[in-house]
Amino acid sequence: MESGDSDDEKPIVVGTTSAPSTLDPAASWDGSWELFRNVYQTLVAFPSGAAAPEADAARCSFKDTTNRVYHCELREDMKFSDGDPVDAAAVKYSIDRIRAIGVKGGPNGLLGSLDRVETRGDRDVTFHLTKPDATFPFVLATPAMSIVDPGEYPAKELRADGKVTGSGPYALRSYTDDTKAELVENPHYKGFADRKNDAVTIRYFTTSSEMVAALKSKEIDATFRGLAAEDVVDLQGKHDATGLQLVEGAGTEISYLVFNPKDPWAGKRAVRRAVAQVVDRGAIAHKVYKDTVEPLYSMVPRGLAGHTTDFFDDFGDPSRAKAAELLSGAGITAPVPLTLWYTTDRYGSATEPEFTEIKRQLEASKLFTVTLKSRPWKTYEKGYRDGEYPVFGRGWFPDFPDADNFIAPFVGQDNAVSTPYVSPVITDQLLPQSRGESDRGAVVRQFERAQQIMADDSRLLPLWQGKQYIAASEELSGGERALDPSTIMMMWELQRKTSW
Repeated sequence: MESGDSDDEKPIVVGTTSAPSTLDPAASWDGSWELFRNVYQTLVAFPSGAAAPEADAARCSFKDTTNRVYHCELREDMKFSDGDPVDAAAVKYSIDRIRAIGVKGGPNGLLGSLDRVETRGDRDVTFHLTKPDATFPFVLATPAMSIVDPGEYPAKELRADGKVTGSGPYALRSYTDDTKAELVENPHYKGFADRKNDAVTIRYFTTSSEMVAALKSKEIDATFRGLAAEDVVDLQGKHDATGLQLVEGAGTEISYLVFNPKDPWAGKRAVRRAVAQVVDRGAIAHKVYKDTVEPLYSMVPRGLAGHTTDFFDDFGDPSRAKAAELLSGAGITAPVPLTLWYTTDRYGSATEPEFTEIKRQLEASKLFTVTLKSRPWKTYEKGYRDGEYPVFGRGWFPDFPDADNFIAPFVGQDNAVSTPYVSPVITDQLLPQSRGESDRGAVVRQFERAQQIMADDSRLLPLWQGKQYIAASEELSGGERALDPSTIMMMWELQRKTSW
């Protein structure tokens, strides 16, 4: 029989290097979503293989032709893991508390188009928007919009007891900070997920090498986020000898540099464009990541409508001569001093070698002198939010698979990187135009123009686009179905292969 049919079957154990920063959805716009997707529930979600949001806790659709009134009807007799009802009031409460708490850099930034939430009876919820926004269903599908139990989550502050009360496929039985999360079947769950197992334990590792060692010694059954390039290369094509399998899928994770406009050097457009002219993405992808990532020449990754290659079109191959011309044209003749910051424990063990390679490239041009600095994520995040860093590295795991989510979060006075980027053409013209169009394939022109502007400004410098990898025991199946479009693992798809 399959594992999901046995009460005494041991849990599937999954390893990742992406530990949650919080257990409260109102505070999270980061990798915490990997856990949230499995223990909380959203109104709509992305089942395996879906390109657009589909029903989860509710059936939803726009009720007008202008994409400003979005209505949802909840499933009947839904309950949280503790037995409390999941009703329209709980949905309104969950969304309203995100805005009431307003965590800096938190998911409130996703609700910019929301005016108010109305309920009627126990099952009807209507979202009234301030402007047309065809991406709003995508926003509701993010784990940030998880439905929480009003009886367990304070209305104006974050929950502080380290527990979770959700209505997702699993209940959180126990959680040890940065170490382990134990997930068990939520008997009250009603939604799209077809759970293939009864329990999953997530173990959090600090390095890929530790995680892969645990996989090889059968302490864990699968790994997800955080596999280092050398470990991926080592595992490729070796399943016959090791008893392991490597599942590869297209990814939309990106890595990029952010330039602080308040810094005396990074704030100069000529300096930013000279950096863009020197950086060799191909060398980073090949030398550091062993071709497990691909060079990226726009903020919108390949595979999404609206992807371009503007940074290549504008700058071409790396050129010291062209970079020198950019600087001299701005009256800059001496080497430019830049300080580049990166986090030591967020995006994998290749981050330090990546920034070492960027430093090498810039200094080899004789046009820059580079100082590298780093911090662990918890203090690194505070530093960039406080505007401390002249240039810093970030990664982006998309909220939803639409070009809008690779542009909108990074522009405006308040954005996801806490580094103001004022571009009225993008924020006041192009994004509103695109959000008025329900057919997301029909908005390519707006996104192409936005990326032209972003490449010209070079306030953000895309570096590479990642792929998705799951390394797992050959006794496990479902890995190819377990990844959603936002690179979050849907644990319920994993199962042990039938044994007799």
